Amino acid sequence: MKKIFVAAAFSLLLLASCNKDKEILTTLNDYNIGQQNKGYHFGDKLEIPQDVLDYAEAITISYNDKETSDLSIDPKFFSLGENDVTFNIKTKGGEVLQQDATINVFAKDAPKQMSYEIVNQYPHDTDHFTEGFEAHGDIIYESVGLKGKSKIIKYNLGSKNAILQVPQEDSIFSEGLTVFGDRIYQLTYQSKKGFIYDSNIKLIKEFDYPKEIAEGWGMTNDGKNLIVSDGTKFIYFLNPENPSQIVRTIAVASNTEGYDQINELEYHNGSIYANVWQKPIILQINPANGEVTGIMDFTNIVKQNTTGNDDVLNGIAFKGNNMLVTGKNWSKIYEVILK
Repeated sequence: MKKIFVAAAFSLLLLASCNKDKEILTTLNDYNIGQQNKGYHFGDKLEIPQDVLDYAEAITISYNDKETSDLSIDPKFFSLGENDVTFNIKTKGGEVLQQDATINVFAKDAPKQMSYEIVNQYPHDTDHFTEGFEAHGDIIYESVGLKGKSKIIKYNLGSKNAILQVPQEDSIFSEGLTVFGDRIYQLTYQSKKGFIYDSNIKLIKEFDYPKEIAEGWGMTNDGKNLIVSDGTKFIYFLNPENPSQIVRTIAVASNTEGYDQINELEYHNGSIYANVWQKPIILQINPANGEVTGIMDFTNIVKQNTTGNDDVLNGIAFKGNNMLVTGKNWSKIYEVILK
């Protein structure tokens, strides 16, 4: 009888412990769901529910193969935007409980709402599925996408006639490009490789993407590094002498929203300009930390040129301090003054 009583008591204790574990995980899960819209800023302390703190002997957080016991929002550990983490809770009974969560980190300052004025319009070839777009004076370099149609074309702004064009293999889906010194760098969509050309668009060599970059999307440069997007929230700075090497990485967010699907890029006067795939906006981004400092709403222009899911805003360049804007299969390039 005594053995049965002890076994029953142990079972009740185990059940109570399991129920408490479940309760703690539910509390932490509910808490993190509730926190997702609030978000944090760098330097903030994570607000862990008190009953979780009372139940835990130690708490660590795992994220991207890193683990920390520091419950503050440290930029060495977190990035702007969504951070999918795992809470590891060591209970006072010696168990380790785990709970997945999403922690949002936002910029502290609200971005400027930037207006514009259209000052000129130029023809654009509607056969061009624009992926990369860059201006040097009145010369346009454009990377045209789609398998079987991919090419690099060089032409005068205002003309649809090519000065130079180089078609690419049918297996290639061309993406972003940038002119860096006397070389032209170009990305491909899912081939995990890029191309380097001379100023006459003659191929010099290929390069492989760093493993962190799954796909090639947008590309620009700041005079020191290549700057690349891959359709996520991240923007990568690459060594132009060795484009397979990542120099540093930033993630993009405003004070209320994290952005992913960062696409076509342009660097101008100390800022990165980026469009967000299938959205009628262009973001002005601080290249030091990824904070969105300005937002331009091009809805009126987009409505005039977009009829489906493919012919979207996807071309940013600068002619002096004026921005040039176009999109996939658009009939026009717009020159605008930013205000």
